[in-house]
Amino acid sequence: MSGGRPWFRMLALALGFAFLYIPIVSLVVFSFNESRLVTVWGGFSTKWYGALLDNQQIIGAALLSLKIAAISATVAVVLGTLTGMALARFGPFRGRTMLSGMATAPLVMPEVITGLSLLLLFVTLEQLFGWPEGRGMTTIILAHVTFAMAFVTVIVQSRLAQFDESLEEAAQDLGARPAKVFFLVTLPIIFPALLSGWLLAFTLSLDDLVIASFVAGPGSSTLPMVVFSKVRLGVSPDINALATILIVIVAIGVAIAGVVMSRQQKTRDRDAQMALAANQQMIDSLKKG
Repeated sequence: MSGGRPWFRMLALALGFAFLYIPIVSLVVFSFNESRLVTVWGGFSTKWYGALLDNQQIIGAALLSLKIAAISATVAVVLGTLTGMALARFGPFRGRTMLSGMATAPLVMPEVITGLSLLLLFVTLEQLFGWPEGRGMTTIILAHVTFAMAFVTVIVQSRLAQFDESLEEAAQDLGARPAKVFFLVTLPIIFPALLSGWLLAFTLSLDDLVIASFVAGPGSSTLPMVVFSKVRLGVSPDINALATILIVIVAIGVAIAGVVMSRQQKTRDRDAQMALAANQQMIDSLKKG
């Protein structure tokens, strides 16, 4: 019985990967299809990539989505980091429960409810203060920051919960001010968590359809909205080409992030080993003396 378990695990792993990646592989393959029919192979061709580049609607929506995702992820990382530090470092304080609930509510709130509530908020603000004027890129960014910062908060809070605060105390003992300690000690150590949060927020913003549909206005359709409107009339080959390009971009981004995080981990391990070696040498010298 025990001898068959490795085969079962390998079979389950293979079936799981096949279920996840065979549709993606088929999409990439059919993006090079000569035929206009996306399910009938008509020969190898790259003409749909040329057709995609000539489609100004999709290109404009893609650029808008990338811009919104980059801005939303950056703002979400800043706000999520501050919120995560407050929850992880400041201990019990008045309003902590409310802050924690507000920070994590978007994680469990249905997107339809979030989108509708934000739409009503923007309409009310426009009626009272005249801002924001209509719905567009600004309202989409605000909406995406609202739910993306919740994910960043959870990631940063979890990382700070495992943080060795003695490193900060040592820097303060050497005369570093709190701001310098944060930028030179704390921030480099939690940078992998910030990078993970930024990538997650970027992906969530780029992928969002429901919330953006509520808060977007005329002329501010994001890429998921354009793709969804086209898919309802039937999948066209240029959509496969677009999906392939996005897959390549995401894969490159994940690979770069993995390399950066791996190098930083090796650097931290090397520094820790050097510190341990220096401490051991100091202890040995004291024993000899």
